[in-house]
Amino acid sequence: MKLSKSGEKMSDMSGLRSIMEDVATSTAAGASDWLNLSIGNPAQIKEVVDTWRDLTATVVAEDFSLTSSRYGPSRGMPALVDEIVAHFNTRYGWGITADNVAVGPGSQMLFFIATALFAGEVTDGSFQRVVLPMTPDYPGYLGLSMDPDGVTGIAPKIELTGDRSFQYAFDFEALERCPEIGMLLLSSPSNPTGRSIDGDELARLIDVARRRDVPLIVDHAYGTPFPRVAASRVAPQWDEHLINCFTLSKAGLPAERIGFAIGPSRYIRAMVSFMANSVLHAPQLMQRVAARALSSGLLDRLASTVISPFYRTRRLYAERLLADLLPDSIDWRLHAGEGGMFCWLWIDHDWFDDMALYRLMKTKKVFVVPGRHFFGKPASTTSEAPHAKRCFRISLTADEHVIAEGVARIAEGLLELRHSA
Repeated sequence: MKLSKSGEKMSDMSGLRSIMEDVATSTAAGASDWLNLSIGNPAQIKEVVDTWRDLTATVVAEDFSLTSSRYGPSRGMPALVDEIVAHFNTRYGWGITADNVAVGPGSQMLFFIATALFAGEVTDGSFQRVVLPMTPDYPGYLGLSMDPDGVTGIAPKIELTGDRSFQYAFDFEALERCPEIGMLLLSSPSNPTGRSIDGDELARLIDVARRRDVPLIVDHAYGTPFPRVAASRVAPQWDEHLINCFTLSKAGLPAERIGFAIGPSRYIRAMVSFMANSVLHAPQLMQRVAARALSSGLLDRLASTVISPFYRTRRLYAERLLADLLPDSIDWRLHAGEGGMFCWLWIDHDWFDDMALYRLMKTKKVFVVPGRHFFGKPASTTSEAPHAKRCFRISLTADEHVIAEGVARIAEGLLELRHSA
């Protein structure tokens, strides 16, 4: 079998995907023996699960023949598109229409579509890249391009914010020097750190997009207005060079693949055409469910009164665990944040290596996620920059006793790594 160049790129197992395969293989035979702090699934919050199940059952009973028994428009079902338009116009005063909305089979597919449209080789022979304005960021972005060098990222500045905390900052000077920008893409709040851009930072990114005449895509998968897993420092904004993407995954429906983009019609029209030529449209049954959740206010209620408080409490619990259990003699720092699904840790020692920790914790029946896979191929520093290999991510969606025991074993592992150095 001979694969095309793009086929070879897209069939390759990325670094993080290989880790996830390792997790799945290792836990398949005896999941109860493992403490899995690598998972990206949202927490199984009973009220959230029950609410979606009941609403889906209602839609199946009342609308099944209208949704699942026929094809629909590639832009999305009018019932959902109209609710999205009404919701964002009412909430933010945007004045959008259906021409500004595209519903897709998950936000990941929307990012893939945007990458295919705005990055890669251009008709004039030049080459454009997806640029992540600050890494670390969601590693799923790194596999979006069918070109091996199609995605690059800007290394962050690091600011110490306390004895055990730090945060990343944009290096706007490095971003300005970055050539061949075809599209800017970032998550806010961020996976893995939970960091949210503020109003001034967003304005500067929009300014870069305007001057380069490229789209800026902001992935709101964890933020405002839903699911509010982590705190947002600025509400979604409207601009002629900005595409805002939203998803129901972290609101409790990760397997149903419903996401939507809101942006200028010139961008959205191209994305809708791409869908018509590829996946046709997003699953219609869950579009109808999403429309009802929006129109009834149920989605807003879940986000504000159930999901947001859950993760805010879970984050505080994890912060106390880390402070109590991680060794005082080790220079560890937690990225500052409020709420969020993850804790992002930096071990600032020459003896620490994220893959060494991963392998050691595996012997202790604990899975964590090595940090290097969130940095990708840097545009502003060398790929051997030590910071990327001194970080790791733990998930906060497991049960509390799993997190507690997992952190205790991580503390043991850090001492062992230092001793063996």
